[in-house]
Amino acid sequence: MPVEFVQPLTQFGVAGLMGLLWVWERLMSRKRETQLNEAHQRMIQEHHELSVLVKLVRQNTRAMVRFDQTQQQLKELLEKMNNEIARKAA
Repeated sequence: MPVEFVQPLTQFGVAGLMGLLWVWERLMSRKRETQLNEAHQRMIQEHHELSVLVKLVRQNTRAMVRFDQTQQQLKELLEKMNNEIARKAA
């Protein structure tokens, strides 16, 4: 707390001390409210960033599943072709 607040209030004794404590509490309360607001804004931003990340992971997962299905179909087709070639050769 700045000294310019302390000296004028202390000349009033207990009332000055009470006033000093009240001013100090208000300053700290305002500072804490600012910190809470900043933390809230960071949380909102992080929530947005996490939402984007989750969306990307879901899209990538869907793409990988489709790729796996395509690869499985290709494998089955090649196995079928190989079996037909082997059957004709026999």
